[in-house]
Amino acid sequence: MLELRNVCKRFTGIIAVDNVSFSARPGEITGYLGPNGSGKSTTMKMITGLLESTSGQILFQGEPIGRDLITYKQRMGYVPEEPHLYAHLSGLEYLIMVGQLRNLPTKPTADCIDGLLRLFSLHGDRHVPISAYSKGMRQKVLLSAALLHNPELLLLDEPFSGLDVGTGLVLRSLIQELAARGKVVLFSSHELETVERVCSHVVILHRGRIVADDSIEHLRTLMAVPTLEGIFSQLAVEQDTAAISREIADLIHA
Repeated sequence: MLELRNVCKRFTGIIAVDNVSFSARPGEITGYLGPNGSGKSTTMKMITGLLESTSGQILFQGEPIGRDLITYKQRMGYVPEEPHLYAHLSGLEYLIMVGQLRNLPTKPTADCIDGLLRLFSLHGDRHVPISAYSKGMRQKVLLSAALLHNPELLLLDEPFSGLDVGTGLVLRSLIQELAARGKVVLFSSHELETVERVCSHVVILHRGRIVADDSIEHLRTLMAVPTLEGIFSQLAVEQDTAAISREIADLIHA
């Protein structure tokens, strides 16, 4: 289980994450939602160990992640929001490098890489430099790298970004399959429809604070709204979207 206990993050006096506590459990896909600037990406970076929290604790399987950060990262797979890759390497070379950095056994890893490239429809472009890859192709490389070592914890920050419809459907099914096999999956996305279809549990962040931590079904009943979009709009959107839309339309038609 991944657990956050009263986690805070301050940047030169600005509170980006304010006393956040929630759990992501094995076998369950937890959606982590929030508007831009809500502290969502900051939280994800603290969970990966890229940022240190100002206060509070982040635990995995009951142990603080900072106690042995290297071992923790060996058990974690991470797909960041931005696909920062070594563009001069080919997709195959990049995944081989990831396997070597993780000190994975050569032959089984090579077989796994070959299989992932085929299943993600990258095999034909495996020797092509990543600089020539589309955004969706780069996203598939990131996903492959995150899965290569069979992690116990999977952190997905906007994983569907740039993917075609077919690959998006495969990824949605894959996330569900991995959760069914006991993985801890924390899934952050702006695509509320996808989150609603994939996640059973959601945590909604607004201005650095948690405003909801519950099953989607219970939130629907509690708030008397039929969709996750409606729930999100009530809890985390401070604007009259219809009024803004009318003003924009009036402006361009003036």
